[in-house]
Amino acid sequence: MPTSASDAVFAGSIPELYETRFVPLIFEPYAIDLARRIAALAPAHVLETACGTGVVTRALARALARALAPDAELIATDLNQPMLDHAASVGTARPVIWQQADAMKLPFGDARFDVVACQFGAMFFPDRAHAFAEARRVLRPGGTLAFNVWDRIEENEFADVVTDALALVFPADPPRFMARTPHGYSDRQTIANDLARAGFDAAPHIETVAARSRAASAYDAAFAYCQGTPLRAEIEARSGATLAEATAACEAAIARRFGAGPVDGKIQAHVVMVAR
Repeated sequence: MPTSASDAVFAGSIPELYETRFVPLIFEPYAIDLARRIAALAPAHVLETACGTGVVTRALARALARALAPDAELIATDLNQPMLDHAASVGTARPVIWQQADAMKLPFGDARFDVVACQFGAMFFPDRAHAFAEARRVLRPGGTLAFNVWDRIEENEFADVVTDALALVFPADPPRFMARTPHGYSDRQTIANDLARAGFDAAPHIETVAARSRAASAYDAAFAYCQGTPLRAEIEARSGATLAEATAACEAAIARRFGAGPVDGKIQAHVVMVAR
């Protein structure tokens, strides 16, 4: 499923809303999981790409602080400077080098890192095989690329409900960001094929991991999706309903499905580990 140029734009108020609303909703359990897997490899030099507001970076910093020597290197990069600025402002348990960088053209020498990590960023890469090839280039022989991607939208209940609700609000031109990009790279064979095209000879280990997404209310979940992601730009670009009205429609749909109080829905992702 092709992505749009606007799908990777996290600017304006989105970084703060993303961090305060969206990260607790769906990202934290997978950040802890990925950091645990990486720390078990005891790497001395770690590169994170597409770090966003730093949820994995912080989990890695905590995990690596326990597992590694104080001088172990952790570099966190992102294409979007506003996201990187917000990540750096939050702070970490151990020193982190924050650097703007494009995962499609990494500014690092060959065989520099023991691990390249990426949490829910591969879906945004315009050429995934090329980005994976760049990760492979900067990995030392025997190093590991570790990343995760969301499973199909039907396995992620809040995202699915929000997408269906917006299709009713904007029937002539439904906003499809969630299905198109965050949940648009879920086929395991496609992922394996892209890694092979990138030069990885070893078969990837792909594990599908289910978790729970919880919010204090249906409004909190709807607000996170509609106003804390690039879905916001798609809503605002359409006529027929305001951002507040679209958010309210999604709130109502979530409440009908999950109740009016605290809400709890399934989320599911693939965790991929592949050796260079």
